Amino acid sequence: MADPRESSEPLVPLEPLADEPVDLPLLASELVFDGRIWDVRRDTVEFGGAPLVREYVDHPGAVAVMALDDDDRVFLIRQYRHPVRTREWEIPAGLLDVNGEDPLATAKRELAEEGDLVASEWAVLVDVRTSPGGSDEAIRIYLARGLSPADEVFEREDEEADLEMRWASLDECVDAVLARRVQNSSLVFGALAASASRARGWQGLGAADAPWPGRPVPRGRPTTP
Repeated sequence: MADPRESSEPLVPLEPLADEPVDLPLLASELVFDGRIWDVRRDTVEFGGAPLVREYVDHPGAVAVMALDDDDRVFLIRQYRHPVRTREWEIPAGLLDVNGEDPLATAKRELAEEGDLVASEWAVLVDVRTSPGGSDEAIRIYLARGLSPADEVFEREDEEADLEMRWASLDECVDAVLARRVQNSSLVFGALAASASRARGWQGLGAADAPWPGRPVPRGRPTTP
């Protein structure tokens, strides 16, 4: 069999590597479980000329913040996560559970509430879909620099009342990720993306207000007060 790499036919230039949005005909959509924070939905779509049924977690989306100081140290928090029975090291993060709220505004609020910090420089580091086979959750991870203490210290409740704070170098975070000692998705994606971006001179960062086409579409959940 001929090796396609040795073909005399001219090679067709490949398009840039990118996901392809697909809008299949929606035949039916049913709310299977109405949860306090997120729901489970059952959709029937037309795929290949036949009905295809899929159930998934209907998620409002979230933001997370890689906050770096002038010494390339990352601000980390550790808190209890009940589904995995673990106190995980994480970066500040929060749900987009206020309909219509700008994600950058949510990121600034989470950094202030969970880290008592504000930042003068914001950029989009990476966009992630955490589990596209079973959830429409998407997380936008911001890079925040130019850090200073917030004017207000927020009172923390529930899991956040036990919150532990720590600064760690970006290299230490990458080492912990690669050694599998930390597994929180936002920290994993954020640390690896920040390390790669730093190696490229911070080229390729997105504007803080860059469009986010992958953000989950609200499906009727009421606005949180």
